[in-house]
Amino acid sequence: MSGVSFASAGSGFDPLTPTISNVIPIAKQMENFRECKRRLESVFGKEETKNHIEKAAFMISAGTNDFVLNYLSLPELWEEGGRKIAVVGLPPMGCLPIVITFNSDKSFEERECIDKYSSIARDYNQMLQNELHFMQLHFNLSNPSSKIYYIDIYQPLADMIEDPQKYGFDVVDSGCCGSGYIEASFLCNHISSVCSDPSKYVFWDSIHPTQKAYQDVLLRSSFHH
Repeated sequence: MSGVSFASAGSGFDPLTPTISNVIPIAKQMENFRECKRRLESVFGKEETKNHIEKAAFMISAGTNDFVLNYLSLPELWEEGGRKIAVVGLPPMGCLPIVITFNSDKSFEERECIDKYSSIARDYNQMLQNELHFMQLHFNLSNPSSKIYYIDIYQPLADMIEDPQKYGFDVVDSGCCGSGYIEASFLCNHISSVCSDPSKYVFWDSIHPTQKAYQDVLLRSSFHH
């Protein structure tokens, strides 16, 4: 598999989120995509570039940082020629180490998931699926071959956290980086202490899963369109 990433870790749908994280906002990511498209057109021509983009798969994974830190657009991708687009839902946010740390009465003693935050993710995911379904119907009017997929990461992660030994994990309530309770993004860097075996952790930092967790999520995720 080959491709290009325009993503910026820590960004989100809300324009304020990348400002807080000091990362590239989605609007700028779209600009970078358009610039890449122009460069392809200059080399291969507009028609070949158009055909290539229509066959490409686009993945959008955003939303967690909007909720955790602060509170791309499908039509834009469609206008630029994207016809196979996958949108990732939210994880069980009440199980993120940083959410437990800042919202539990006994955050350093009983580090359990906080369901009221995970329920927000469940509600959001359901609304997202409904909206993607309507978008699919709308886009099909002009291009029946278009596909919009919803990728469920909530349940795979929830299963790992509920029964970690089944999936080869030992630690589910803290990250591998630093204390594992609050560090994320630039707070995890070359001077941070890290655990000896990240594959035993569901989370790399206080928000993001480890490589092994991501791999397991990908293998177990369900795709809906």
